[in-house]
Amino acid sequence: MNAPVILAVQHEDGAGPGLIGTRIAAAEVKLDLRHPWQGDTLPRSLEGVDGFLVLGGIPGVDDVDLAPWLPAVADLLRQAVRDEIPTLGVCLGGQLLAHACGGTVAKAATPQIGLFPLTARPAAAQDALFTGLPDDACAIQWHYDAITELPPGAVPLLFCPDFPNQAYRLGPAAWGVQFHPEVLLESTERWARSGAGQLTELGMDASVMLAEIAAAEPALRELWGRIADRWIDLATRHAAAGEDVAVTPPPP
Repeated sequence: MNAPVILAVQHEDGAGPGLIGTRIAAAEVKLDLRHPWQGDTLPRSLEGVDGFLVLGGIPGVDDVDLAPWLPAVADLLRQAVRDEIPTLGVCLGGQLLAHACGGTVAKAATPQIGLFPLTARPAAAQDALFTGLPDDACAIQWHYDAITELPPGAVPLLFCPDFPNQAYRLGPAAWGVQFHPEVLLESTERWARSGAGQLTELGMDASVMLAEIAAAEPALRELWGRIADRWIDLATRHAAAGEDVAVTPPPP
């Protein structure tokens, strides 16, 4: 079996792979982490890549002046969908996947920041990642934009009332999520410090938000670590077989 390789794109300092990166390391899968804002180049193709992870960040999908590498990431996302390479887009990454494949992204009327419950749609029961999502599932949110229309053919999987496109699948092997499954308390503490002025303007009490996240962290680590493991397993199976592996949910 070829050693699995996951290519990841990080858009800025402080927005790394977090919990997902920890699970990739535990699975002994190679993580090829690119930092284009620091000058790292991106490949023109995904040849030899078994999983593609696109992380979050401040830029919007059209902010090419701020992040001139975004069109190259969009090209790779389209390749990943076409070639059925296990792909996960997180927050900005999920927005980029939608935008690149014909969906729409827009500035939200109100940002979504903090810990929020998620509800599974019917299709999630048969999804390779989200089957068996518990009724009390929550995730950390930190976004000012939102996916307003999914790409043609996308399967909606998770929602919450004000931001209904929380997770979707495009083709058999590409997922976009609006929330942050990779983030735990340490990152949100750092983001709260750097964004203290914005939180105050929004009328948010950062200490209350962080206390909620601290209390939920064990459950967040268990749930999203398990979902990450499922996605990493798809990349491992892609390396072993080079075939469509995402259509069958894992055993319970």
